[in-house]
Amino acid sequence: MIILPSSYIGSPRHMQEYAQDAMAYVRYYGRPDLFITFTCNPAWDEIQQLLLPGQSQVDRHDITARVFRQKLKSLMDFIVKYEVFGSVRCWMYSVEWQKRGLPHAHILIWLYNKITSDEIDDVISAEIPRDDVDKDLHAVIMKNMIHGPCGTLNPNSPCMVDGKCSKKYPRAFTAIR
Repeated sequence: MIILPSSYIGSPRHMQEYAQDAMAYVRYYGRPDLFITFTCNPAWDEIQQLLLPGQSQVDRHDITARVFRQKLKSLMDFIVKYEVFGSVRCWMYSVEWQKRGLPHAHILIWLYNKITSDEIDDVISAEIPRDDVDKDLHAVIMKNMIHGPCGTLNPNSPCMVDGKCSKKYPRAFTAIR
């Protein structure tokens, strides 16, 4: 029988140690204030520029992992050092790999000043920014976060299969119960 120590990354003892650390954070600091999921985008310029002709990101997991790690570190520095959500008490994250070969991170953040229910609209926005106010942010959101147009408006959309949207858009409105 071979027992891997917790210093061996990915071993059962290593994962159990991480879970125990997370529980210790919750026990000491309470529930986290923010839960953020950060996903790798294979279309990032930093990844595309490093690929050789004919290669895709699936061929070079090393590039994908390095670029993702740099961007995750940059995001964490932005959140912690620039205090965009307020002063950060502590944070932790876990990186996982999706089945299609892309990493994503689950980030937990504890703040000194808790965000109350009436302040949540200051943190989260579900609006598309106006093109005349912030052109760059508008372009990023329209490219990465909006599905469509597809169907009769754009039959050449990548989601179209046999004349129908493979994601089943547009969907019928469903009232909240």
